[in-house]
Amino acid sequence: MTPRSVLASVIACAAVGLCLTSAPAQMASSSIPPDPRSVSADDAIDSVLAISIDGLNPEALRILGPEGTPHLHDFMASGASTLNARTEHEKTLTLPNHTGMVTGRRIEAETGGHGVTWNDDRRRPATVQAAAGRRVESVFTSISAAGGSTALFASKTKFSLWKRSWPLAIDKTRIQLDNGLLARSVRRDLRDHDRAFRFVHFSLPDNVGHAKGFMSRPYLRSVKQVDTLLGGVVAAVESDPGLDAGTAIIVTSDHGGLGDSHSDARRFANYRIAFMVAGPGVAIGADLYDLNADDRRDPGTRRTTYAQPVQPVRNGDLANLALDLLDLDAVPGSEHNSGLGLDVSLAN
Repeated sequence: MTPRSVLASVIACAAVGLCLTSAPAQMASSSIPPDPRSVSADDAIDSVLAISIDGLNPEALRILGPEGTPHLHDFMASGASTLNARTEHEKTLTLPNHTGMVTGRRIEAETGGHGVTWNDDRRRPATVQAAAGRRVESVFTSISAAGGSTALFASKTKFSLWKRSWPLAIDKTRIQLDNGLLARSVRRDLRDHDRAFRFVHFSLPDNVGHAKGFMSRPYLRSVKQVDTLLGGVVAAVESDPGLDAGTAIIVTSDHGGLGDSHSDARRFANYRIAFMVAGPGVAIGADLYDLNADDRRDPGTRRTTYAQPVQPVRNGDLANLALDLLDLDAVPGSEHNSGLGLDVSLAN
């Protein structure tokens, strides 16, 4: 069931107090549709599509609104989300934060992090393991060990670090600087291959932010463009009944940005990001902090350290959320969401 059709069902059934969120195959098994509160988000999910929009400042979504970014707003309305998630605490840079997304670790190696502190193509060190000084697993290695296929689609060459670090666990790596061509590759892969996990990185807002200024008019246009690209990828999932019934999609970012930079990790515009989830069984139109009132806290404008007993939603939650949705154990050695406690459905 597509996001729009889910919303239509909610509206249509509100008068009789019975709404459906389960996949079509599940609904066919009984003449009495299940209550969505009894359907866990991981009951029907066999594939996760993770999408990172590099440099997406959530304020851009407020300014552009549903008219300017219809696909992102539809995505939020059809799932669970927050526009007040957090990056890694140490840095608001691309490669360190993305490596946190797939390892579930903080950055600082001395305190158990992945150790990727640099943000360029130079091999220093050559692998995540060398940076950490220890074995570092990832969402790719966990899924590969369970027999699932994985793929990486990135629009910056620095992501070749991941292929060097987990060469046997990433079945396909596609690095394409043109975001439009990259989106086309993702759509083709969705059509042609059965995979348990895909990670997709769109660089367009970050590229324009550095060239023209974050939150500038050109930057806002780039957010509209990447919204269209995301819409095309989501449509590719929705157009295939098998994919639509079994795929969860996670959307987040590595950092925000304002003006000519995003490197100051103490700045609110840099460390505030979006985190969104949609798919079979995911709560519709829900706030992630409301769903996780016991073990996640909306940080307001605070940066929030790792020492806080109740953490905000972080982009580093992505790896273990994906594994939880696939009914797999957390990444060994991970920290973010290592207890698999980030709820995205009403059934939890």
